[in-house]
Amino acid sequence: MTEKYDVIVIGGGPAGYVAAIRAAQHGFNTLCIDRFKGKNGKYSLGGTCLNIGCIPSKALLDSSKHYEQMTKHYDVHGISFENAAIDVPTMIGRKDKIVKQLTGGIAQLFKANKVNYKPGSGKLLKDKQVEISNDEGTEIVQGEHIILASGSVPISIPNVEIDNEYILDNAGGLDVEQVPEKLGVIGAGVIGLELGSVWGRLGSQVTVFEAMDTFLAACDQTIAKMAAREFKKQGLDIHLSTFVKSATVKNGKVEVVYEKNGEKTTETYDKLLVAVGRKAETSGLLSDDCGVELTERGQIDVDDECRTSVPGVWACGDAVRGPMLAHKGSEEGSAVVERIAGQHGHIDFNTIPWVIYTEPEIAWVGKTEEQLKEAGVEYKIGTFPFAANGRALAMNEPTGMVKLIADAETDELLGAHIYAANAADLLQECVVTMEFKGCAEDLARIVHAHPTLSEAVFEAAMNVDKRAIHKAN
Repeated sequence: MTEKYDVIVIGGGPAGYVAAIRAAQHGFNTLCIDRFKGKNGKYSLGGTCLNIGCIPSKALLDSSKHYEQMTKHYDVHGISFENAAIDVPTMIGRKDKIVKQLTGGIAQLFKANKVNYKPGSGKLLKDKQVEISNDEGTEIVQGEHIILASGSVPISIPNVEIDNEYILDNAGGLDVEQVPEKLGVIGAGVIGLELGSVWGRLGSQVTVFEAMDTFLAACDQTIAKMAAREFKKQGLDIHLSTFVKSATVKNGKVEVVYEKNGEKTTETYDKLLVAVGRKAETSGLLSDDCGVELTERGQIDVDDECRTSVPGVWACGDAVRGPMLAHKGSEEGSAVVERIAGQHGHIDFNTIPWVIYTEPEIAWVGKTEEQLKEAGVEYKIGTFPFAANGRALAMNEPTGMVKLIADAETDELLGAHIYAANAADLLQECVVTMEFKGCAEDLARIVHAHPTLSEAVFEAAMNVDKRAIHKAN
């Protein structure tokens, strides 16, 4: 007899596992199906984010930051070391331990919330049936509602074949066994900059190839230019308007041919990281007769409320339109379940925060100055440098600034852009302000503890109306 469920979720990443837990909390008989396998070959919940993305990369960023602090920055505190060294296998082992703890934690959360879990590949059939295939065979289950949360996979480029020994994708970039002397990186986006920073801090000579002619085009360009200068100081050699034509493994090295300004150049690297973006993962997800349609970009086609072309079938996360961010996927998963439960699921794409976890961190929400100019919106700006913030100086983290953009007439906060230590955490009060349609004045009227990094947000808000205290207006 076919098992029946109120809600079946295909995908156990941030969108899928959150949707499954929320569905169970609403009292729905819920099944989550996930096919991801960890580096040990066993099924592992958490998707790309927890297994080979957000979490492990942050572990390596933290380890490498400690090493860089020891070798380059602790001397100002009067702290010195003899023969500081990095044990890469220990660093990788720490990362793997964190991944195991968190992915195992999802399994425990499933048990606590009474979510049914079946490892394996899920394929949507017609009439909301789902085929599950795993090492033990195949079975078919029936759902009243289906949530497709299949995630995303790395984009490949012609003539560059991933082997995860010499030519690496994001997963391979997290498991390098020793510090490469020379590391090439294709793509100056989040993954390329973060993993490039990890291995650069540990001693690699890092070259980054970026096809676009603007660095961090999605970011406010005041912040992007400041970050570009800092990356250069840190040793990242970033080439814009540069196209990698081929990469070939020869004698244990990677020979890279790239083109810039019409001229081709050949360079050799110990490792090459390919980080040119991601695309929706729909392989094996949909049967030909299931009725769900894809967009021209290969994403699952959904409306503004994540409904697909088939009633009762929903989709969310990286597999649909919108930013490919774990927190966006999680909120969409929650919103879908609330709609299934007859409630109002809410998510505002304009208030989704973006973060690049380099040093300093780059974080923003809302509109950039460039977007507002293009749209013809009148605005006013307030800024404040962390070089004038007491806590930042005490932490030896003076690099960066806060930039707030408000509507010229109403003072509504339209965008917030922060380049600083802990920028991701500092940004959240700006996200809250924007969610409540708040103004720069609201931020300026809030008492901020002293001394804190958050005072820079306060001062930038004050500077919107040219009344900052600790900088010239």
